[in-house]
Amino acid sequence: MQNMNQIMKQMQNMQKEMMKSQEELEGKIFEVTTGGGMIKLEMNGKYEVKSIKINPEAVDPDDVEMLEDLILSALQEAHKQVSEALDEIMGKLTGGMKIPGIF
Repeated sequence: MQNMNQIMKQMQNMQKEMMKSQEELEGKIFEVTTGGGMIKLEMNGKYEVKSIKINPEAVDPDDVEMLEDLILSALQEAHKQVSEALDEIMGKLTGGMKIPGIF
């Protein structure tokens, strides 16, 4: 029975660490620029876009598709950075094991 109590205590400690890490990640801002600085995007650790800055030179009425591509690229890169940060946190907490349903 002692082993079960130790396992439960370890699980509770791990859960506390996960919650603390998640709160830290959610408060972090990930900044991405694309198009040589034409687009600047900020996303937090909850995948919420906090700001988008567009250089006026990027706005070409004859090439709206380029602007759309730059914005899409910035969103994808920010999402990738948040996901990688989350994977890094989880790797530290789980010793590299992939546990479904966590985070």
